[in-house]
Amino acid sequence: MTSTLTEKAVIGRRVTLTYYRDLNRPDRPDRPEHPGVITELVPNQGASVRIRLDGTRCSVYARPDYEGLTYLDEVGPVPELPMGRFTPVASDPYGFYKKAGVLLATIGEDGADLVVITDDPEIARAAARLYDTEIGVDVDSVNYGAMAPKWAVFEWEPEDAECPWTVSWASKGDDQAVHIYYLPS
Repeated sequence: MTSTLTEKAVIGRRVTLTYYRDLNRPDRPDRPEHPGVITELVPNQGASVRIRLDGTRCSVYARPDYEGLTYLDEVGPVPELPMGRFTPVASDPYGFYKKAGVLLATIGEDGADLVVITDDPEIARAAARLYDTEIGVDVDSVNYGAMAPKWAVFEWEPEDAECPWTVSWASKGDDQAVHIYYLPS
C-alpha cells in the first residue's frame, strides 16, 4: 500500500465504491458508484478497509488500493447506526415486501414463516397467498387459516449481525408495537 493510500484510508473518509462486476464493462461505461464511509481499518484482513455504503446496515470490505474505490475529500465522524425498535417500511434489502397493499417479511431459521403487517385477516391471507404464489409455493398445501393475530416489535441488530433485524412478540400498547398476522411454516 502506498503512503498516499495510507494517508487517505482513514476512518470517517467518504468514498465511492464500484463493485468488481461493474468494472471495465464495455456495455456499462457509466459504471455505478456507491457512496459510503470508511468505518474501520482492518489490517489483519489483507489490509482492508470496512465501508458502510449509504442507506445500508451492512459493510463491505475492500483493499485500500482496489481500483473500484475512490477516496473523496470529505472526512468526518462516522454516522451512528440506528439501533433499537423501528417501524418497518418496504425495503427489499431488509426483507420487507409490499404485497396486496401491506408489508410482509419472512422470519425463522429457514425464512419459511411469514409475518404480515396488518390488522385485517383477509388482507393478511391475500398478501401471504400472493407472496407464496410469486415464490412458487403450492398455495393449496398451505393452511392460511393458521394465521394468528399478534402484536410485534421489530428491532435493528448491530452492524454485520447475521440478520439486520429481529422480531419479538409484544402486547398492544408496547412502544412501536405493530399488529401482524403470523403464519408458521
